[in-house]
Amino acid sequence: MFQQSETELAIASILIRHEAVLPQQMEETLDQAARWHMPLSDVLLSKWWLREEVYRRAVAAYHALPFVRLDETKVDKNQLNANDVDFYLAHLMLPIEKRGERLVIALTDPGPKPLLIARQKWGPSIDFSVTSKHDILSYVQREFARQLSYRAVYELAEMDPDMSAQKVLSRGQAIFLYLALSGIIAGLALQPVMTIIILNALMTFFYLCSCLFKGVLVLAGSVGQMASARAIDVQLRQLRDEDLPTYTILVPMFREPDVLPILVHSLRSLDYPFAKLDIKIILEEGDFETLNAVQARRLEPNFEIIIVPPSQPQTKPKACNYALPFARGDFLVIYDAEDKPEPDQLRKVVAAFRNASPRTACIQCRLNYFNANENWLTRMFTLDYSLWFDLMLPGLQKLQVPVPLGGTSNHFRTHILRQLHAWDPFNVTEDADLGIRLAQRKYEVGVIDSTTFEEANCNAGNWIRQRSRWIKGYMQTLLVHSRRPVQLWRTVGPLGTFSLLLFVGGTALSGLLNPLCWGVFVIWMFSSASFFSAFFPSALLFFSLFNLIVGNGLFLYLMMVAPYRRKWTGLSPWALTVMGYWVLMSIAAYKALAQLIFNPFYWEKTEHGLSQHTAGELARAKGDEALNESQSPHSSLRQAA
Repeated sequence: MFQQSETELAIASILIRHEAVLPQQMEETLDQAARWHMPLSDVLLSKWWLREEVYRRAVAAYHALPFVRLDETKVDKNQLNANDVDFYLAHLMLPIEKRGERLVIALTDPGPKPLLIARQKWGPSIDFSVTSKHDILSYVQREFARQLSYRAVYELAEMDPDMSAQKVLSRGQAIFLYLALSGIIAGLALQPVMTIIILNALMTFFYLCSCLFKGVLVLAGSVGQMASARAIDVQLRQLRDEDLPTYTILVPMFREPDVLPILVHSLRSLDYPFAKLDIKIILEEGDFETLNAVQARRLEPNFEIIIVPPSQPQTKPKACNYALPFARGDFLVIYDAEDKPEPDQLRKVVAAFRNASPRTACIQCRLNYFNANENWLTRMFTLDYSLWFDLMLPGLQKLQVPVPLGGTSNHFRTHILRQLHAWDPFNVTEDADLGIRLAQRKYEVGVIDSTTFEEANCNAGNWIRQRSRWIKGYMQTLLVHSRRPVQLWRTVGPLGTFSLLLFVGGTALSGLLNPLCWGVFVIWMFSSASFFSAFFPSALLFFSLFNLIVGNGLFLYLMMVAPYRRKWTGLSPWALTVMGYWVLMSIAAYKALAQLIFNPFYWEKTEHGLSQHTAGELARAKGDEALNESQSPHSSLRQAA
């Protein structure tokens, strides 16, 4: 059994003696710390029972060191170094003043290891003061906001400019597009029939390849899922609480105070030692409504607020980049504010990482919706996600080709994420881009059978805003990763290259081409067929009809079978109305193209909390929170403390 040190037991006695915590509370904390193999401070400070400052004052008293509050101390900024920010955050210590020849270091834990690290960093002529973790994190945010913000925006663009979407088109891509458009215009002027035949042939070939590729993906993705899930379950049963690492959870929020109770309830419901959760609620400076809502709630100290200073582009990946230096977990996941991950998701991911190769950098969990049956749009959106996450992404993993990550529930090895300079703040689908970047660096992405439920858009306008951003991001991703085609081919192989073109590029291109195909079909239906004979030679006409009948039939079939894995068979008949959904996709695609040209980095905000089901989720979250609090055997102890 893990035993607390004599120092921790002595500090526990000080706290009890000064009635900062009750004996029963300390007994529970010591028991959890022993079972989880964790320091007393981490477990005790993950509860509501005392303020961190009280604990750190007890630490200072035990070590006979002064306690300082950094917001009340005149810190000598000449002793600080912007290049050492990562060190300050990793070790929770920073130099605050010079007294003669001796440097004073403020730190949270004056134990043997931190003292050794401090002396290795600054030499032997140092003295120590104790401060709180909150004070260090707040001071670093205040003092180094400009440097952290610049790094969040420009690190990838400066370290690996070819992988950044800051430049929409490279010179080579601009020349290629100019020559291609000029060639088409010249062809239509000089040889219109032959030019249209060639364009028809290219479009037909694209649809044929897309149809066959997605069929192969679904076939590959539907095989072996049970065996993979069983292997993870075996590893999961072998995991003990003490084996679980610290886990960072990033939650970027912007003007979303209403869904905060769902978020808090979901994170508290995770089947994971709560003291091992490092939760960062990331807010934009000026979003006072959400900040006030967070501060008004009674959140444990595990919930840390990161305030992102204003800068452009104002995007989710920039906010996550800003928060990344503050992350202390071995693994890291992003959840959206309204997400409801299955309670055992973090444990499953840890088991999956242990079952995977060391080159596995990310585990993608599945996404789906808790309001699937609200209206026609939510049903179609659910069918879309069921096909995408339950069948196609596992198919990409099985074929060992690049996996464009979904927008949430991506679980990373934190050190690899930092090596890759994290997310691209100029790409509005930063997740998909990062998945391709991982593949180019020879890292692997796993997909496991664990679901995060969220709110499906139930409003068409809101859905188009969200989907147009996704399609614009796919366009950005294709442009970024096609800048160096030879390197792309060499790093991900021919199958990976074609996968990128068909899965990422094809998603955007099909939305743009579909209205053209529909228009040609309607004209053909209501005019003389002989009018088209010049443009559709026999072979081309055959494949065009094949795409129309077999290709669309296959897509319809795939949409119908997609919900069967979840036994949501009532959704299948709605796949027959998918044509309307495709129309919305095309509207979103053309909006995405216009924004790519005129406003490429604009992040269209998706409004959450519009669903009637969200009101029910909020009520359940608040009810469960109140019930758990009232039934907790320690609720009276909390009140007494």
